[in-house]
Amino acid sequence: MADSSSLDALIEALRRLPGVGVKSASRMAFHLLQHDREGTQLLARALQQAANQVRHCDRCNTFTEADICNVCSDPRRDASKLCVVETPADQAALERTGAFRGYYFVLMGKLSPLDGIGPKDIGLQKLFDRALDGHVVEVILATNFTAEGEATAHVIGEALRQRGLTVTRLARGVPAGSELEYVDLGTIAHALVDRR
Repeated sequence: MADSSSLDALIEALRRLPGVGVKSASRMAFHLLQHDREGTQLLARALQQAANQVRHCDRCNTFTEADICNVCSDPRRDASKLCVVETPADQAALERTGAFRGYYFVLMGKLSPLDGIGPKDIGLQKLFDRALDGHVVEVILATNFTAEGEATAHVIGEALRQRGLTVTRLARGVPAGSELEYVDLGTIAHALVDRR
């Protein structure tokens, strides 16, 4: 391997991406430096800009550059429905279906006691404050159908039912163990329409 602390640092940085090991990171680094120096600079600028400008929406917790994201600032959406998802990628998948016209809350994770992730770590109090704003009537739980996603949905559902809200869950049209961002749009749309 080449003797370069900058190259080693690039490879280590690329390894932070999910699913990228040493070989893949090395391949990417060598490709960028050998074949696409312009792309390397573009990637560096885009990462720096995103790191400096992207923040969490004050209302739904998704990624945005403004205080309030585009979805939350759209007055044509149905304020009586709030859909809870784990990640911005899950929110984007639901939005692409065009089947949901309410608002969202993005947890930025899921409960996972084995990993030390509890209710405070995924902002459940912020979710409860948002759900109890006086406009929301139905909360749709669209966490993933993994063990942690199911546990998260259960905890949220029980807490919100006790506070008098209607709580529904995506229908089981979405395969068990799947993550929304990888499920086909038709399946997501049907699951949303057939929620219970």
